[in-house]
Amino acid sequence: MKQPSGFDALIEALKMSGMNVDFGADPDADGPRRAQTADGSGVGEQSRPFTASAGGKAPGDSGHTRRAGGGPGNPFDGMGVNIPFFDNMHTWGKRALIVFVILAIVVLAAAYWWFHPPINVHSVDTWTFVVVFIVLPCFIFLRMKSKTYERGTSKVEANPGKAKAFRVASFLPVAVVVVGVVGSLMSLALFPGNASKYANILQTDTLDFATDIQQVDYSEIPVIDRDSAILLGNREMGSIAEYVSQFEISPLYSQINYQSSPVRVSPLGYADLFKWFTNREQGIPAYSLVDMTTQDAEIVRLGDNPIHYSQSEPLVRNIDRHVQLKYPFYMFDEKSFEIDEDGRPWWICPVQTRTIGLFGGTTVNRVVMCDATTGECQDLAIDEVPQWVDRAYPANLLIQQYNWSGRYSNGWLNSWLGQSGVVQTTPGADGQLGYNYIAKDDDVWVYTGVTSATADNSIVGFVLVNQRTAESHFYSVSGATEESAMQSAEGQVQNLRYSATFPLLINVSNQPTYFMSLKDDAGLVKQFAMVDIQRYQNVAIGATVAECQKAYETLLATNGVAVDSETPIEGTTATGVIDHIAQAVVEGNSHFYVTLVGDDNIYDFAIPALIEVVGFKEGDEVSFTYVEGGTLCAVSEIISVKGRALADDTQASADGTPADDASADEQASGEGDASKDDAATVDV
Repeated sequence: MKQPSGFDALIEALKMSGMNVDFGADPDADGPRRAQTADGSGVGEQSRPFTASAGGKAPGDSGHTRRAGGGPGNPFDGMGVNIPFFDNMHTWGKRALIVFVILAIVVLAAAYWWFHPPINVHSVDTWTFVVVFIVLPCFIFLRMKSKTYERGTSKVEANPGKAKAFRVASFLPVAVVVVGVVGSLMSLALFPGNASKYANILQTDTLDFATDIQQVDYSEIPVIDRDSAILLGNREMGSIAEYVSQFEISPLYSQINYQSSPVRVSPLGYADLFKWFTNREQGIPAYSLVDMTTQDAEIVRLGDNPIHYSQSEPLVRNIDRHVQLKYPFYMFDEKSFEIDEDGRPWWICPVQTRTIGLFGGTTVNRVVMCDATTGECQDLAIDEVPQWVDRAYPANLLIQQYNWSGRYSNGWLNSWLGQSGVVQTTPGADGQLGYNYIAKDDDVWVYTGVTSATADNSIVGFVLVNQRTAESHFYSVSGATEESAMQSAEGQVQNLRYSATFPLLINVSNQPTYFMSLKDDAGLVKQFAMVDIQRYQNVAIGATVAECQKAYETLLATNGVAVDSETPIEGTTATGVIDHIAQAVVEGNSHFYVTLVGDDNIYDFAIPALIEVVGFKEGDEVSFTYVEGGTLCAVSEIISVKGRALADDTQASADGTPADDASADEQASGEGDASKDDAATVDV
């Protein structure tokens, strides 16, 4: 007799300890097998209970050899998978099966309460939950019963009819999965007719920038981004001793308009599970508010109306679970935290709907507003949402919808091959979506640039989308992308190694302009930059917003843009006699370069902003203001020529009519000609 090797001895020892080591066993290996006769009795009761059969029969077999991976009740029979639990289920009685079903229902209910997926055929979460907790267990149970009746056991007689019935029933869970797969395929844009549906979800109007976008009010412009708001909020939180050890600020920081000012708000949250347990009765006592214009941070105390429903609540008062279980058939999108005009905290919960196939064409048709203090909810149609609500549509969804319209407006095939008219929003940093928020008409609008399908470094325009109404406006403006403008601004201060924030879009003298903050390595705002979208090499830097504004408007004037600003540009006044004057064209704009007697500076007069310069000649005495910039100084305003102020002059008509301020006495005495030379305008 063959002596057992050391390996065989190890295997036998493992078997004696109760470990199943028959998975993937060699069918030709020596050793006893366990066969089963037609009457269900077992023969060859050895230590190798479910050994694979290599197509043959062991002695005593009558056609019911157990295959590798399990007994007669194993639904994975023949797949090389051994699950003892299923092997033993065929021995259960009715009472055991009833207990098992009750426990399965309890587990299913507990899983539903904890994960709270929406009960909606269009929800991916619903399908995932159903497949994992219902479809897969049902498939396993039905396959198990089919195998049990197919082969029979010591307690169940073989019944081919029942075996077939359970086998057929096991295809029902498979059919459910097939329906989900087909519905998913019908949601794709390549499915006939879907491309036009995707393209029409978001309707965008083309408007004129200078007409629709009001000139910026610098007292209301946001000067910090979300990261800076978080730093300011955390710093303010650290000054409140009774809160800092028990609560922390949520990273939400939603941007909203609060009492006509752009702010970011975020609720406090319990620091950990133990802090929740000790403070849950009193609730969350405050929220953080950061003014994005003044950079003032405040922890707003709620007094007798604390926040009881929040994302930091682990159980019943968790805001996601509370709202979802209250509206089980709704699919909720990204929630936001907002405050009304009285400072009362609310959760704004957009309700999704799918318009294409099972999972495609996402949009928002309703909003559930939940009082963060009481948990009371209001279910409103999208057109019934109050004016103070700013974030009914998540920004990511609006960007996605615009990209659908930009990609599929001329059909799915064109989006891949010809790509005629295909556009997309500009990307942001680190692979994120590139967008920002601007305030307009007391609403928050999502702003992003629009570029071609090749995603080059230029834009064809930009789009604004209202987060409350989904009203969408496109403005055709060619220029640099936000990333290019950020790099241009950082290049101006490369010695300081400041980093630029994602820019805002503002209107300066009817010129679309990027405005951004420049931050140091600590994340603190140090300077500000304005970049001309159409000529992004033109960058103005200032330590304050007002200083940056003045520098930028002077820069516009030097490029021939008539500056229209309520805030006058301050500068240095120069007075002297013109020594030399010369004209040049720079980037398509006319410039007159003037030097004064005894002055080494060269003064740049840009056309048409300073049109009066065309009447200057050598020997004239002039007075003007300029912004110092080294040897070459940009002139911002002409004050007078030969002592005569130009600010109150009435310009001549286009046909060369003399200025009205030329007096009758001057004309009668023949001295008016010289005055007319000084004050006349030239048609250019």
